[in-house]
Amino acid sequence: MDMQLLMTISMFLVLVGFLLSGFPVAFVLGGTGLLFGLIGTLTGTLDFTFLELLPNRLFGNLIKNELLFAVPLFVAMGVMLEKSNVAEDLLENMGRLFGSLNGGLGISVTIVGALLAASTGIVGATVVTMGLLSLPTMLRRGYDPSLASGTIAAAGTLGQIIPPSIVLILLADVMSSAWQQAQINKGIFSPTPMSAGELFAGALLPGLALVGLYILYQIANALLRPDSCPAIPREENAGLGSSFYRKLLAALFPPLLLIVAVLGSILSGIATPTEAASVGAIGAILLGAARIDNKTRKIVVMTLGALAVLVFIASNADLRMQRNNVPLSDTVFYWAAIALTLMVALGLARAIWNTHRRGVLGEAMRSTVRISTMIYAILIGAALFSLVFRGLGGDEIIENMLHGLPGGQFTAILLVMILMFLLGFFLDFIEITFVVVPVVAPALLAMDGTYGPIWLGVLMAMNLQTSFLTPPFGFALFYLRGVAPKEVQTTAIYRGVLPFVIIQITALLLIANFPDLVTWLPRQIFGG
Repeated sequence: MDMQLLMTISMFLVLVGFLLSGFPVAFVLGGTGLLFGLIGTLTGTLDFTFLELLPNRLFGNLIKNELLFAVPLFVAMGVMLEKSNVAEDLLENMGRLFGSLNGGLGISVTIVGALLAASTGIVGATVVTMGLLSLPTMLRRGYDPSLASGTIAAAGTLGQIIPPSIVLILLADVMSSAWQQAQINKGIFSPTPMSAGELFAGALLPGLALVGLYILYQIANALLRPDSCPAIPREENAGLGSSFYRKLLAALFPPLLLIVAVLGSILSGIATPTEAASVGAIGAILLGAARIDNKTRKIVVMTLGALAVLVFIASNADLRMQRNNVPLSDTVFYWAAIALTLMVALGLARAIWNTHRRGVLGEAMRSTVRISTMIYAILIGAALFSLVFRGLGGDEIIENMLHGLPGGQFTAILLVMILMFLLGFFLDFIEITFVVVPVVAPALLAMDGTYGPIWLGVLMAMNLQTSFLTPPFGFALFYLRGVAPKEVQTTAIYRGVLPFVIIQITALLLIANFPDLVTWLPRQIFGG
């Protein structure tokens, strides 16, 4: 056997062995890369100068990569919405809205899960939050434990596919690099870039369609098995008057507006993902502050009003004061903009102070630092691993293997999807995104007839979402089992998710066979 091939196979086997031992992933990736880098240097299969490239690689891929700056900001946005009890109010009001219908609570959980998934993008956080808040309520209302647990687990995994989410941000960064590498390998030395906005646009319709399919399943279940999802008795759900709809609007509109503003600014090209993520983080802090008391709520409303007027002035007036002739109107707008900026700054400072005083901000920031540090540590370890892997010729071995498969592109993609699905039982999306995707994506994208990085990226995201939901090793099931009451059996959770797994597989097949479901919206927005 060729020495490079032996080293490549051994490298993956050692990596999997250490990962299964439960050792921290970041250290496993970096340690395995360093170990085989030294072995390769001693055996003459690796030039040591490859390891000297690591600082430049980290500087280029991590420090100078503006897209990755969006990660802690999106994490802060999601954690702040979670800690400020937005989910609790949404569930309560949506439950009352649909509660008079059979299956209404299930529909409410699906909708709220989709909103939380879009804001957090972390499967564990969404499943745990929904499990703690809604599972006891659904069981108390007479829901079948299988249906209740399956609904919550499925809604929690929507963060894999619904933008804006951390999963898609990380996947966009990796897929963009893989796409450029694939074009260079094909002799195209002016590669066409792929943006995170394009991947967001590609994932939007499949994500919303998946939510629709979940809701249709809830409706079908309510019609065929009404006893498994009873409605809330009318006497307990009375009084849906104007006051209720005001409460519903107050609970639903702000987080929905925030998500639409963040996603809309990215898709319209007004802001980069990093700029939009910063808007989302600030907006989440204001939203969390508005929930403290009426006085703070008024300050937040005034701050947002001042910000809206400031945006209007910036869009319609020329605020450059260095011109020779400055009209009086522009001078007035200039000083008004300064006053409004000061007003926004003071309002934001008050919101930050109030959330800090209530203990919400500190808890949210600690969670943000913890999650972001984990992601960046894994990224550093993965950079060392992939550098050594490429130095050993592993990327060429993988590419030759995939290109040599009978059946061409179809077989190669099918094999990679199966591999990622199985790895999803044992690895989180971060590890798979940073380790597996950079290795296989360039080879898949270099094949003739491929539909491009957007389609492949969405297919991978949907595939991982299905893996996290599939018994017996799906991550979402473990998270839900950890917070579910003891009377909910593990087998009931497994039975409950099976229909949703079938829905996921159906969605995967639709994306695989009808690529326009993914590529149509990016073409309309970004052209090409």
